[in-house]
Amino acid sequence: MPTIQLTSKDGHPFSAYQAGPQDTGPALVVVQEIFGVNNHIRRVCDRFAAAGFRVIAPALFDRATPGSELGYTEADVAKGLELRARVSEEKALLDIETAATALGGAVGIVGYCWGGTLAWLGATRSSSFKAAVGWYGGGIAATCTETPRCPVQLHFGATDHGIPLADVDKIRTAQPAVDVFVYEGAGHGFGCDERGSYDAAAYDTAQARTLAFFEKALRAG
Repeated sequence: MPTIQLTSKDGHPFSAYQAGPQDTGPALVVVQEIFGVNNHIRRVCDRFAAAGFRVIAPALFDRATPGSELGYTEADVAKGLELRARVSEEKALLDIETAATALGGAVGIVGYCWGGTLAWLGATRSSSFKAAVGWYGGGIAATCTETPRCPVQLHFGATDHGIPLADVDKIRTAQPAVDVFVYEGAGHGFGCDERGSYDAAAYDTAQARTLAFFEKALRAG
């Protein structure tokens, strides 16, 4: 497994999954769900790598319990929420920025679930990224008045019970310059083919938009 070790500015050592060509081309920090850098997130990284991106996915849960990888049962959800509660946004962003520094060059950030929120915060609270994409980030609405420092694209499912459409409308109103896409019939986690909420059509469209967005934002600059 192509795992590397990194150290954040505060001295915290953590592992990260690395994929793709490491010497040239645009780069992405892939930010995990509340299930760790598990098999799904590694495959997400591999898909971006196959599209020509240099990729690092920092193991954010190493700040709580190193090596945490979860599945998608109710027990896993409960454990993931408990682990997430032990990792502050500030500390997570330190690790994310460390991954961006390790990549160097033109770096984007893409995240899913908790990672979708962190991708948004990476765009608004960090200067490390040239573009950001968030998939079903439940905490974005609460911070939607913050100012992005780079172009942002967001994806939501229309039937996501954790992110009501009223929250999506709030984001759109606060951020008219941000591309916000909603997928009819899609729920939370529609991009993960290991979950019952997986929606292949929504995933394919959202992934194509994500790739096109990063191609324009990172390769052009």
